[in-house]
Amino acid sequence: MNRYYVDLHIHIGRTWTGKPVKITGSKSLTFTNIIEHARHEKGLNMIGIIDSHSPEVILEMESLIQSGEVVEHQNGGLVFGDLTVIPGSELEIYDEQCNGPIHVLCYMPTIAKMREFSNWLSGHLKNIQLSSQRVYITGLQLQKKTKELGGIFIPAHVFTPFKSLYGKGVNHSLTEVFDPSLIDGIELGLSSDTEMADQLGELHAYTFVTNSDAHSLAKIAREYQVIAMEEPTFLELQKALQGEDGRGVIANYGLDPLLGKYHKTVCANCLNHVPNDDQLCNLCGSEKIIKGVADRILELKTAATGRADRPQYIHQVPLEFIPGLGPRLLEKLVDHFGSEMAILHEVPKEALAQVVPEKIAEFIMQAREGKVHLAAGGGGKYGKIADQ
Repeated sequence: MNRYYVDLHIHIGRTWTGKPVKITGSKSLTFTNIIEHARHEKGLNMIGIIDSHSPEVILEMESLIQSGEVVEHQNGGLVFGDLTVIPGSELEIYDEQCNGPIHVLCYMPTIAKMREFSNWLSGHLKNIQLSSQRVYITGLQLQKKTKELGGIFIPAHVFTPFKSLYGKGVNHSLTEVFDPSLIDGIELGLSSDTEMADQLGELHAYTFVTNSDAHSLAKIAREYQVIAMEEPTFLELQKALQGEDGRGVIANYGLDPLLGKYHKTVCANCLNHVPNDDQLCNLCGSEKIIKGVADRILELKTAATGRADRPQYIHQVPLEFIPGLGPRLLEKLVDHFGSEMAILHEVPKEALAQVVPEKIAEFIMQAREGKVHLAAGGGGKYGKIADQ
């Protein structure tokens, strides 16, 4: 069995003609730019591009196949050298049953299936060109269509305060919204980890995935997983999510939850930390309190212990969080060592120190070993590496 670096949640900012797809996404996030950056700069082996339902994106994928730059694998997925792309779509459901909005991820094995999915979606949303659009159907209907097309269905960033299954404070069980048997995995989001999520007993049945939700090229692979598969294809990914035939997630790599934007409960007005049961900010008096993921999970907790066979969740500090490591120095590192995966996992300190200042090399090593001190994030503001 082989090991592959996988990030399954990357947005497209613009089409190849410059039309917007993810409004908040970088203009540089075109399909072509993403696959080149993920392969050559990040060192990933498999990515999910989750705005692939947009008709112009489908045309771009088809053009790359016609030119021979990309090849469709017989077992699903688009092959670009040693990188495999899984076409996907992030969608928003919001109906009386689901108490949303809730974001979900739907992945298709081929361009033909994605085109069929896109054509079907166009009858159920207002703008098929754009990302994360609200679909005017139930979560159950979306699940069934995804499965009818041979797809993968994963609820997205399930604990974030906005647009997630558990985050709004209304839903207390996934059975209120979905058919549990039609869920292939659970995406944790940047403010939680395996230990936190495993406090919900109903999640013990599912594989946890950790993805970047990248809105810029730099954010790709800020979270990812290492997956054991025979080869990087859609079919193998399906088996890995189900833990079949020796396939499966070997390790999840993600932000320490303290670095996430919504880890702690804060005042939306002044970002002052607010105890979970307080209704007013004790600093500015505002009633706008954003509940943190940690407090929300404690409200939902149903299990004293987690699933025993979970893979290790490794807290990782993305290189962009390293103090003093700006874009130019990072580019210098990548040019020298080949990819961010190599810098994060393999390059020894002595070699790093030959390319960047000793202090930055030391920060990278401390981050790799989990020895940095962190200041928690909340209310939409990321945490950070604190002064040592």
